[in-house]
Amino acid sequence: MPHSRVISRLSILNIAWPIILSNLSTPLLGLVDTAVIGNLGDPALLGAIAVGGMILSFLYWGFGFLRMGTTGLIAQAAGAGNTTQIKATLYRALTLAGGIGVLLLALQYPLLHLALNVIDGSQAVENAALSYCQVRILGAPVSLANLVVMGFLLGVQQTRSLLALQLIMTATNIILDLVFVVGFDWGVPGVAGATLCAEMLALLVGLTMIRRHFRRRGINLHLPRTEILDYVALRKMLGVNRDIMLRTLCLIFAFAWFTNEGAKAGDVLLATNAILMQFVSFAAFFLDGFALATESLVGHATGNRNTAQIKQALSYSTELGLLTACLLSLVFWLGGGVVIDTLTNVEAIRSSCAIYWPWAIFAPPVAVVCYLLDGAFIGATRTAEMRNAMVISLAVYLLAWLGLHETLGNHGLWLALYIYFVARAVTLGAYLPRLLRV
Repeated sequence: MPHSRVISRLSILNIAWPIILSNLSTPLLGLVDTAVIGNLGDPALLGAIAVGGMILSFLYWGFGFLRMGTTGLIAQAAGAGNTTQIKATLYRALTLAGGIGVLLLALQYPLLHLALNVIDGSQAVENAALSYCQVRILGAPVSLANLVVMGFLLGVQQTRSLLALQLIMTATNIILDLVFVVGFDWGVPGVAGATLCAEMLALLVGLTMIRRHFRRRGINLHLPRTEILDYVALRKMLGVNRDIMLRTLCLIFAFAWFTNEGAKAGDVLLATNAILMQFVSFAAFFLDGFALATESLVGHATGNRNTAQIKQALSYSTELGLLTACLLSLVFWLGGGVVIDTLTNVEAIRSSCAIYWPWAIFAPPVAVVCYLLDGAFIGATRTAEMRNAMVISLAVYLLAWLGLHETLGNHGLWLALYIYFVARAVTLGAYLPRLLRV
């Protein structure tokens, strides 16, 4: 039978708080990575972490549909009470993740060197970034399979299991960061190796969680091959994944452009933007707790064909998201300077961060609406609209940068990023009536 529930602010918080704590571990890990490298006294190494992370974002989050598409499709199947479709979606996504991961391993040499040729960083930054990527990419199949595991847990609203999984991975990563970088003095490759080991452990734990989820509900893990290879379902899944992939590539390109423009201005400004983007990422992952709760709830409501529940999820998540965004800006304003001084001991970077600091403070309330709308459209698998909105927003962003960067420099780059956030919210809002027609 289809699964239905009353949506309230409390129900959103109950789903969101484990996601928020889980998401917080990601920027926390970024802060630890930045701190252990930033205190080695070489700005090029800090820039290498930013560049290497950006390249891996292209390679991994370009396939972010493995998480997002899985969440939307499984949430809708759960809302409709279709256990067979839940299992089929999971198996299809894991198979796809493994195939893509092996392909990335096979093509790693041309992919990494092509990416580094595009980046306008110094030779020292590029060399260290290559060593980072060469270690991390060894876990490509594991990283992509972890996206599927996350998508499944979100789709069935097992957010506390997701929290436990993320905490295990983050704690392992941080411990190994200290062992490999501080203890063994492995530098940038040590940071990459710590992440690789943590992701392998997380996949084993995540698959065990999924197995227990099915067994607690008396669901047989077996599924006929004909169900997995169902043409109509496969076509829908591939269509959803195609649109999300194009949307995600546009999103990653926007932030890659931001990083690359900083790299053109030198290692100090590259490191400055990398540190300030840690605050933006912190806010984004925090606010994504409400976006992902919306994603799951809208997916279930779409499976139930319940427009009223979709409206409730959007209304309450917007209220909670805006309040949280304002609180984050206040926290940044009060304590950001101390955090920056902790992240790096390079005085030139500290001085540069002080100049551009206000852009990080006000990013959360500017960006929150586009995050929430993203969640709603993913849950409803209205991916064609998401794709179109993102393409338009990216064009607006690049045009804004073109008109601002020569006169305002790095300030113009940050202003263009703000315009990008607003454009995403406006374009998705224009498509909202289509989402409500379930």
